[in-house]
Amino acid sequence: MNQDYIKADAWSIIEEGFDKEQVKSSESLFSIGNGAMGQRANFEERYSGDTFQGSYIAGVYYPDKTRVGWWKNGYPEYFAKVLNAPNWIGIDVVVNGTALDLNSCTEISNFRRELNMKEGWYSRNFRATLPNGIAVQVAVTRFLSLEIDEIGAIAFEVTPLNDDVEVVFEPYLDSGIKNHDTNWDDQFWNTTKVTSIGAQAFIAAHTMKTNFDTCTFMESKVYYNGRHTDTPFEKTTKDTYVSHRYTQKVSQGDTVALHKFGGYTVSRNYGTGDLIEAAQEALQKATELGFESLLELQRNAWATIWEMSDITISGDVKAQQGIRFNIFQLNQTYLGTDSRLNIGPKGFTGEKYGGSTYWDTEAYCIPFYMATKDQKVARNLLQYRYNHLQKAIENAEKLGFSNGAALYPMVTMNGEECHNEWEITFEEIHRNGAIAFAIYNYYRFTGDYSYIPEMGLEVLIGIARFWQQRATFSKDKDQYVILGVTGPNEYENNVNNNWYTNYTAKWCISYALEQLQKVKEEYAQDHARIVTKTGITDSETALMKKVADNMYFPRSKEHDVFLQQDGFLDKELITVADLDKTQRPINQKWSWDRILRSPYIKQADVLQGFYFFEDHFTVEDLEKHFDFYEPFTVHESSLSPCVHSIQAAKLDRMDQAYEFYLRTSRLDLDDYNKEVEEGLHITSMAGTWMSIVEGFGGMRIVDDMLSFAPKIPEQWESYSFKVNFRDQIVKVMVENQEASFTLEGTRPLTILLHGKPLHLNPEEVSTL
Repeated sequence: MNQDYIKADAWSIIEEGFDKEQVKSSESLFSIGNGAMGQRANFEERYSGDTFQGSYIAGVYYPDKTRVGWWKNGYPEYFAKVLNAPNWIGIDVVVNGTALDLNSCTEISNFRRELNMKEGWYSRNFRATLPNGIAVQVAVTRFLSLEIDEIGAIAFEVTPLNDDVEVVFEPYLDSGIKNHDTNWDDQFWNTTKVTSIGAQAFIAAHTMKTNFDTCTFMESKVYYNGRHTDTPFEKTTKDTYVSHRYTQKVSQGDTVALHKFGGYTVSRNYGTGDLIEAAQEALQKATELGFESLLELQRNAWATIWEMSDITISGDVKAQQGIRFNIFQLNQTYLGTDSRLNIGPKGFTGEKYGGSTYWDTEAYCIPFYMATKDQKVARNLLQYRYNHLQKAIENAEKLGFSNGAALYPMVTMNGEECHNEWEITFEEIHRNGAIAFAIYNYYRFTGDYSYIPEMGLEVLIGIARFWQQRATFSKDKDQYVILGVTGPNEYENNVNNNWYTNYTAKWCISYALEQLQKVKEEYAQDHARIVTKTGITDSETALMKKVADNMYFPRSKEHDVFLQQDGFLDKELITVADLDKTQRPINQKWSWDRILRSPYIKQADVLQGFYFFEDHFTVEDLEKHFDFYEPFTVHESSLSPCVHSIQAAKLDRMDQAYEFYLRTSRLDLDDYNKEVEEGLHITSMAGTWMSIVEGFGGMRIVDDMLSFAPKIPEQWESYSFKVNFRDQIVKVMVENQEASFTLEGTRPLTILLHGKPLHLNPEEVSTL
């Protein structure tokens, strides 16, 4: 049974009624972020119940020493932990001497929280009776500013309902925090300075080992019935804590409010000695604007984001809510303004997985960012990998590779591998292919070839060298094989000749050789520089070509399909439909030994290859492989439903495509995987966007043109989206009987619709 307490709403995530069992799930679902920082939806006031406290700063991490039972050569020294940062949101609230704590209130009614995705803010409202009998109405609004991305703002209002009272607000900063996820219970933060200057307070702290210096800061103001009061405060400072205590008499029915501004300045952006001064400047900007003006700027900033990235769905509010939630969280996590950052799989919503960068970025996220933002954003993501090329070469060297072979990490913060499960770290090498595919995909979509001679060709050469060295020549088969790998289906480890891995390796080598030749012919200067830098030779490229041309692919003649890997047909091929429902999810019910011996597929594997390299195969090929593999797929990876939705739509199986779409778009809202309290699945959310645009909309690049083959689920009346294609914006509207296209640009554009040319003129609507 999936959770269903989130109310269906087109623009908001809404929870009504207080349930202690839902607190941690809601802390994930109502998380907020602005690309530079983020936090779970923890209560500002103290909460003595079960909670998962989490605030996070982009790019700040701790190298938690690897903990394994049996050390193997090649293991990473550490696992990069996403760090729970010093807490700036805290506000102790005391009414007539009794703390406001929803875990101990005698009655709670009208509890409602809302994440307003249209305007970018989070709110809570409730009525509570404290143990001392005082009843209060509480209203809290919080947001992380897009305008000043070092600033977050909170408005916390209390209205006594049955008596005159004394309300104490005690906003505080606290750097004495621990990570939820840690190997050794190390101290991750060292606090160096706790200070209060006027109405402002600061905590200077740095991370152990990585030495990221941070300043956590705050400033607060008190308002009575909407008017600012000069309420004095008492300050308290401890080793890792500072607070300002405001005491205010409040008549029954009147409202007292605290406006708190806080956030972080970080040594990634400033000199260590300048952090407090930078914090003071940020606070000055925020307090001069005030809460309401800053909130209005927030609304405007989100309106601009939605203008380009929104997808509308008419007639299905749950589907509409799902896609907007996904788009909203992607934009909260990464806005593309800093090429040093990437898209962590949990974003700012939790600590599981560690690291900030997986192959998810290249395989799933780049298409979303290419089409909904300026192409520079996607280029920044590619540049991020180029900047880490030397680390990728070092990662390969640790595993015994040489001559500039590059193995990009499965998990990283700084380019260095920091994932320490052997079956992933050493074997899930297909990740290298996603990096190369993203380079190809970027050029295919944007038409910007400049990245390849400037940076990308070096990356492609390093990856091609890795595949050439990783392949083994089999005398028995008289072909090259790739042994001991884990494919995208992580429910199979240490297999030989995973088809997706072998096919990707062949393609990567061939693509690298093609680009090497093109750069030689068209960018002679860059070619000379790259040959000198990499030392690549004709004899080496000849060997690469030999490996690619003679790659082995396992195949079943009986079923006329590529086999996921050698020996797949030796398994007991019982479909998921015939699996006892009480055994699901198998990753929580079965031993790993049993999973490895089963035919069950965690996510698209062979079908991932058919998604990437769709134009290499016929629709009949896809249908055959889809019919063979999908029945064994348990979809226990967040990355699985979106690929299957796209392929089901291509095969005109709209009921199945719709079902997979709902699953990917509402994966967290409905908690399909029973783990949402650990954080959201951010990177797979880009797959939800792909399910509509590439799946139902049929968007592709064909013959260097934008192409569509729109379809619509019967549950929908219409849907629309926009695509930024080479600095021209195409708006697509699909209804039951027609599709219309509007060009928001300055020059005509020819697109393909179901394979036939359609000429679009600026600001004209073409309906068919």
